[in-house]
Amino acid sequence: MDRKKLIIEAAAKSFSLYGYKATTMDQVAKLANVGKGTIYTFFKTKEELFDEIIHSLIAEIRVVVEGAMNDTASILENVNNVLVSIHEFRESHQLTIKLIQEERDMGTQTVVEAMQRVEQSIIQYMKAIIQKAIDKGEIKSCDPEITAFVMLKMYFSLVVDWQRNHPPLDKEEISKLFELYLLKGLLA
Repeated sequence: MDRKKLIIEAAAKSFSLYGYKATTMDQVAKLANVGKGTIYTFFKTKEELFDEIIHSLIAEIRVVVEGAMNDTASILENVNNVLVSIHEFRESHQLTIKLIQEERDMGTQTVVEAMQRVEQSIIQYMKAIIQKAIDKGEIKSCDPEITAFVMLKMYFSLVVDWQRNHPPLDKEEISKLFELYLLKGLLA
């Protein structure tokens, strides 16, 4: 196997198990079964190695988003499919679980910045969905980036924040709330 790929896989495993802050290049070398010097032939710093892994994570999320899209579906269906798929990915992907936890509990600056990059990439994917719906006349003209941001934040608030003090909402309830608040509005 390609040594660079082996190092990236070992680093991803270490970041998934221990988080960014607790991962050392010695751990990565041990997991990859290479000398620490070998790592430095490919990556100058732990930050550079982490950046490579975040880049791969964003690419994985893009595949998830593209797989959730349906050209014949409505904007509501596509947004719901994309958000549900991203949430399921985040909940099952060990690296994202650990990074979300480290961001929340420790506020490690490098992790905070990486998670902002991940979030911004999701917003950009959603922005394209929203722009397509605007172009098709499916929704009113709006700022697609702000709308994507609001949708993402609303979704994760309903999924994560709501269930801290309430029973979790199912996918159908969340879809109805999206339709009510974002597409139809509350005015009678």
